Amino acid sequence: MIHPMALVDDPQSIGAGTAVWAFAHVMAGARVGTMCNVGDHAFIESGAEIGDRVTLKNQVLLWEGVTLEDDVFIGPRVTFTNDRFPRSARMPLVHNKYATKEKWLLKTIVRQGASVGANATICPGLELGRFCMIAAGSVVTADVAPHSLVRGNPARHVGFVCRCGETLAGDFEHVTCQACGETGSERGGEETASGKAINQPAGKITEKSCGAVNR
Repeated sequence: MIHPMALVDDPQSIGAGTAVWAFAHVMAGARVGTMCNVGDHAFIESGAEIGDRVTLKNQVLLWEGVTLEDDVFIGPRVTFTNDRFPRSARMPLVHNKYATKEKWLLKTIVRQGASVGANATICPGLELGRFCMIAAGSVVTADVAPHSLVRGNPARHVGFVCRCGETLAGDFEHVTCQACGETGSERGGEETASGKAINQPAGKITEKSCGAVNR
């Protein structure tokens, strides 16, 4: 379903069963999977890729270089970025930098089942692990481990969450969820779509400079 007040440059890029609501704009060259929901005033730039059963709430901004895997939730007004050191691409001084995308475009991937809370900002060039949870208002400057709960500015690891979304009393590989009953062994040993094991610890945070977007 494409709302008559939505702007979808290429309706063939929208998967079956996906709803695109009023005043959302999906540019040509973007791809949206099946059974998704794209809220009012969301913007999806050319080159952004969205998997199946993804929820984008109102006013989400997705730019070129951002990939959302299946079952991802993106809360209202979440902003992604793709340029760590942005300048106006129209300024003569930086024409060389913006002559090719390889010189400035940093790709971000949000793995399956991850959730990003309202008003969070995701700096460029990051990976958000499967089923991680980003608290509302957070500024994410580093990769986020699978099942990790992060919050703050800059976002820091504060715990783990189950695949159902509830917080866990310990490491996601060893603790049974009190809400859904899923055990740590049922979660452990999963792999990302790229084949990388996701049962790694949160590890040391390596912060990266945040940035903005360029078009």
